[in-house]
Formats: sequence, structure tokens, C-alpha cells
Amino acid sequence: MFPDHETATGWPSVHGRKNDRPCRRGGGLAFALACLCLPSVGAVAEEETPEEKGLRIARESSARNDGFGDFTAAMTMVLRDRQGRESVRQMRFKVLEVPGDGDRSLFVFDQPRDVQGTALLTHAHVNTQDDQWLYLPALKRVKRISASRRSGSFMGSEFSYEDMSSPEVDEYTYKYLRDEPCGDLMCTVTEQIPLDEKSGYSRKVTWQDIGELRVWKMELYDRRDSHLKTLTFVNYQQYLDRYWRAEEQTMVNHLTGASTVLRWTDFQFGRGIDESEFTQTALRRVR
Repeated sequence: MFPDHETATGWPSVHGRKNDRPCRRGGGLAFALACLCLPSVGAVAEEETPEEKGLRIARESSARNDGFGDFTAAMTMVLRDRQGRESVRQMRFKVLEVPGDGDRSLFVFDQPRDVQGTALLTHAHVNTQDDQWLYLPALKRVKRISASRRSGSFMGSEFSYEDMSSPEVDEYTYKYLRDEPCGDLMCTVTEQIPLDEKSGYSRKVTWQDIGELRVWKMELYDRRDSHLKTLTFVNYQQYLDRYWRAEEQTMVNHLTGASTVLRWTDFQFGRGIDESEFTQTALRRVR
């Protein structure tokens, strides 16, 4: 289920890294988190309920990733079926932070040739359903992804369209479950329940390290509350002395035995991306 470079327990080894350091003032990612001078996750307020603590952790996680502005990255998608046969796709990714609303993001396929130019545009929103459009170059057509189809597979992968959208805090209710070891770290475990009745998931259970609130594992449950998929994150790197991004994410489908690995490279922040690059008109001009 987990990548080979994780420990035998399924958790990544972080020997040699100081992961529980205090936050620094003036310090120089689903999917990543920043380090701000905020209250410790482990500090439970008097009379705080599990629901209140779960919401507090979610808000702190979101706040730690605020302020990045924009960034670009390259991505390799590796699809594996139950028999271990692989197919590989290359993509470009860019995202723009929008104050007062959700992020704008764009995936563009470069290889192989049969999917070259295919692009997914997402406008995430804070208090309403996200908007998503898929551009199909063979048809020269922009296709809107309806809310009822967001649980469907994204380009044959184990990630759904819903998974490719940046989650907002107000889209879920929360419950703190427990703290427990996760490899060399101590993790806080929380449950998230989508408020959207058309979500493909009934709930998500997330493991985040207490020191930096990076997500290391997420269990995804279908509408019948069966454990459908597990998403794991490894090889975190920090950018601008603040923002954490995982270099690899693996989604395993426990129903089909298939998996999809996303390998991220070449993160670049502060590219000066304009909001006009995230429109349906711009989607038709993607190269």
C-alpha cells in the first residue's frame, strides 16, 4: 500500500530532520502547510470538545498555507493496475491564490501524445461548490464537470475530480479523534465529513504531524462508509522557509487494487501569474 521508501509500519522515516522546531517570526502544500507562530495543536483549551478541536486544527492548517501567492510545478502521473502494469503521463501545474475565495488551478497534459493538450481548470470556492472544466483538444471543446460527476475518475487515475480541487475549511465538519505515533513523528488524527451531499466520500480520516501539520496519510470512505482509498504523502520539502510540499503522493484503491502515484518536481513560487490565465477562454489556448 505504501511506497518502498517508507518504514515497515507504513509511515515515512524522518531521521535527521528536526520536525518539531518552534515557529520563527519573520521566517522567509491536496496538498501542503506552512509554519506560523500559532498555538500548538497539542494545547487543548479547557472544555474544548472533539468537534471544536478538530475545527481548530483545520483552521490552523489552512492558515499555515496562506500567502503563497502563486506557484508552478511539473508532475509525473504513474497509473498502475491490479497486475502492476504501468502507464505514465507528464503534466504541468499552476495555481493562483485568490483572496476571499478558493484557489485557481490548472493541470495541462504534455505526454503521451493521445492526451497532449488536455487540461483541467478548477475554481475552488469557500462557501459554494467548486467549478471545474475539462478541455479536450481532439474535440476542441471545453466540458464542464457537473457536481454529480466530480466523484468520477480523473483521466483514468485513482484520483477523482473532487480530489484535484483545493479543499476549503468550510466544506467539512470536523472531529478530533486522537494523537498517535506515525513513524518518527507524533500525529494528530482527525475526521472530516463533507457538507456537500454530492461528494463521493462520506468521510475522510487524516493523519498530520503535530509539529508542522503536514498531511502524511488520508483514508477516504465511500458513501456506504466503506474504506475505499488511502492517500499517502512522502518526501516533504520546504520552500521560502515556510511552505511544505510533498514530492510524492500515492492513492491506492482498495476495491480495484489499482493505484496512482503523483511525483512533483520543479516547484517555483512567485511567478507573477495573472488571473486571466485561469479562464475558459484561456483554457482553449493552452499549449
